[in-house]
Amino acid sequence: MDRVTLNDVALRARVSLATVSRALNQPALVRDSTVRRVREAAADLNFRPNLVGRNLRARTTRTLGVVLPTLTNTVFADCFQGIERATRLQHYSVMLTTTEYRVEDELAVTEELLRHRVDGLILTVASAAESPVLDMLDCEKMPYVLVYNQSPRPHRQTVSVDNRIAARDAVGHLISIGHRSIRMVTGDFRESDRAQLRYRGYRDAMRAAGLVPQPPVEVPLHTAVASGALAQCLRGRDPASALFCSNDLLAISVVSGLLRLGLHVPDDMSVVGFDGVDLGALLYPALATVVQPSRDIGESAVDTLLARLRGDVPGRSIVLGHSLRIGETAVRFARRPTSQVIRSPNRRK
Repeated sequence: MDRVTLNDVALRARVSLATVSRALNQPALVRDSTVRRVREAAADLNFRPNLVGRNLRARTTRTLGVVLPTLTNTVFADCFQGIERATRLQHYSVMLTTTEYRVEDELAVTEELLRHRVDGLILTVASAAESPVLDMLDCEKMPYVLVYNQSPRPHRQTVSVDNRIAARDAVGHLISIGHRSIRMVTGDFRESDRAQLRYRGYRDAMRAAGLVPQPPVEVPLHTAVASGALAQCLRGRDPASALFCSNDLLAISVVSGLLRLGLHVPDDMSVVGFDGVDLGALLYPALATVVQPSRDIGESAVDTLLARLRGDVPGRSIVLGHSLRIGETAVRFARRPTSQVIRSPNRRK
């Protein structure tokens, strides 16, 4: 079936092509009776306006590009839900792409979005301080807002929680319930400025309590924590009694990995995550975690970017509040003999 055109509507309404265009786009310039006739003709023919052509003539596509690491981690899916809701309310569309945490893909996917003439971008990048993508966008004066990142460069607008303070609060909670030997577990530490900020918060809390912070324990994948990586937290004269994980998916994987080592959470090891994904609250035991308002982050990023496109807001970053969900995976520490820390994998409580 041929697509209905503006000319078809004009013939059905018995008016000129210019009148149809004005009736649909600037109805205040046309008599009410004519507007009704044009709209009735358009409805009868199932006419769908060509927004692409209209927006290109107006030098805007009313489309925002979104670059996120992944949607398999529900923290980013929740953020995107907030983005989509806010753009719909403002009569914008979104084009989404993901990088799968590959830094080398950030530039390629952003270039693709720019070729589609998006009006602006919402991104999460590996590092907001040193980023070829952001350097390119700055050079081309393309408006953008970062989500979850925090940038030392004031002109790079961000919407996030304070990662360092939030991590400090989480580790401080573990210290307040008696834990003294606490390790941080993270993904690829060098490729995530969020993980680095959260490690600084871990370090702040440990030093404030007179404790010695340990190097982060890096694991290759969020969903397949190697037993060897966890085992290094359990060895030595002062094995860890609690683990602070840089995100919730990693924390959930850590709990599973500890079970495979024959340990029970929280009796043998306390675990705290970071993100506040809904899945964590449904687990048994429920995951203790830092909760960040991901949907609010997405909505606020859209509002900030659209304000920037209008030119009516100064370039400032937004820090939203976080909270702690105490959960059941972190309990008061009761010292055990070192020989009881690692049990046989075949033994279960």
